[in-house]
Amino acid sequence: MKKIFVLDTNVLIHNPQSMFSFGDNHVIIPIVVIEEIDNFKKGLDEKGRNARQIGRYLDDLRDNGSLQQGVKTDNGGIIQVVISRQVSETASHVLITDTNDNLIIGTALYMKKENPDTHVILVSKDANVRIKADAVGLEAQNFDTDRINFSELYNGFSVVKNNKRIRDKLSSDKFLSSRLVKSDNCCFYPNQFIRICKSLEDEEAESLVRYSPENDCFYPLTYYKDQEIFGIKARNDEQRMAFELLLDPAVRLVSLVGKAGTGKTLLALAAGLNQVVEKDNFTRLVVSRPIFPLGKDLGFLPGTKAEKFNPWMQPIYDNMEILLFNRNEKENNDNGKIFGKKHPQLEDYLDFGFIELEPLTYIRGRSLPDQFIIVDEAQNLTPHEMKTIITRAGEGTKIVLTGDPYQIDIPYLDSESNGLSVAAEKLKNERIVGHVTLTKGERSALANIAAKFF
Repeated sequence: MKKIFVLDTNVLIHNPQSMFSFGDNHVIIPIVVIEEIDNFKKGLDEKGRNARQIGRYLDDLRDNGSLQQGVKTDNGGIIQVVISRQVSETASHVLITDTNDNLIIGTALYMKKENPDTHVILVSKDANVRIKADAVGLEAQNFDTDRINFSELYNGFSVVKNNKRIRDKLSSDKFLSSRLVKSDNCCFYPNQFIRICKSLEDEEAESLVRYSPENDCFYPLTYYKDQEIFGIKARNDEQRMAFELLLDPAVRLVSLVGKAGTGKTLLALAAGLNQVVEKDNFTRLVVSRPIFPLGKDLGFLPGTKAEKFNPWMQPIYDNMEILLFNRNEKENNDNGKIFGKKHPQLEDYLDFGFIELEPLTYIRGRSLPDQFIIVDEAQNLTPHEMKTIITRAGEGTKIVLTGDPYQIDIPYLDSESNGLSVAAEKLKNERIVGHVTLTKGERSALANIAAKFF
C-alpha cells in the first residue's frame, strides 16, 4: 500500500532532491515549508542555494499539473503542496499552532484524518519535531537516505594475528593470494590493508600488505617504507597505511577518519607538501575547511578574504609550522634554498603559489586540475556538499578528506549522515579511492586522555 510522507523544511534544505526520494508514494509539502524556504532563498551560502533549487524543482513540476491537486513524478509518485485552513483546526486540539513546526505537524495530522486507511509519516531531521509528532500520535522518521551504520563503518584494514602460514608465504612469495586470508562472507575492497601480526599480543604489525583487485592479491607497501615525508615519519601502522594512500598517484580520493590527535591533518599536509614542493607531481596544494564556529560566532571580520579566513585556518597554520620546523631542523646547509634563503617559511610558500588556502564557500563552480586538495573537518559537510566538492576535481587532481565524525558542529548532521562518513562507506568499492580509520593518538598523553574520556 502506498504511503503519505509529509516533509519538514530541514529535509528539503538538507537535500533538495529529497522530494523525489520516496518512490511511488505520495509526498506532501506543507505551505508553511514553502514560506520558510522563501526566507532562505536570498542567502549566498549552501542553504540559500538549496532553497533556490527547491523553488526551481517545484516550478518545473507546475508544467505537468497543479501542485495543489498533486503532480505525478517520473517514478510514479505524487508531490503535492497542501494549503488548507483545516490544518490549523485539526492541530489546535493538541498543539498551539503559533509555530511553523507545529503547523507542519498539524498538516500531517490533517492528512491522517483525511486518509484514515493510509499510512502517514512525518519526515524531519529535527529530533524535537519527531518527538512532538510521536506525542500526538503520528509516526515520525528521520530522513536517512544518506545514512550509514557508523558502528560498521569501513575502517580500511583488517588484522591477522599469530598465523605462521601466512607470514611464511608472504616472506617467500612477496605477495599473498586473497584466498589465504579470506574467510566466510568476507570480501576485500580496493586498497584495503591487512596488518599481519606475529602474535596475539602484538599491537604493531610485523608486515603490512595492501589489496590489489587487478590480481586479487595483497602486496607489501610500495610508496611508503618508513622514509621521512616532509620532515616527519609515521608513528604507527595506521599512519603508515595513510601515507601509502596519500603518496600513491593512482589513488585520487583518500579519506582519513579519526579522533583528535591521531595525525589526520598533519599526515595529509606532509604528503601534500611532499608531492607539490619536493616531487612536483601537482601544481598546487589547496587546503580548505568548512567555516562554522565552535561556540558563539565572533561576527563579521574585517579585511580581505585571506584576512577574514585566517582565524578559521589557524589549525592548518599550526600543523604547517610543525612540518616546516621539523624539516628545517633536519636540512643541511646546501638544501632548502628554494627561495634564496636557507629555511623557507610558510609565507614564502603562500606568496609563490605553492599553497592556496581557500574557504569552501567559494569552491562551487570551480574546476581544479592537477592539484592536491585537502578538505579538513570534512565531517561538517552534508553528503550533497561533499558531492559538490569531489566533483570539482579536474584531471590529475587528488582529494584528501580528513575529519572526526564525533566532532560535528552542524545542526541535523550526525556521525551516520555527514558527508565524510557517507563518502568513506559508499566509495569503498572504487579502485581510485582509499580509506583509513586512525585510532591511536600521537599528539600527547594528555590529548589521548581527553579524546578517550570526553
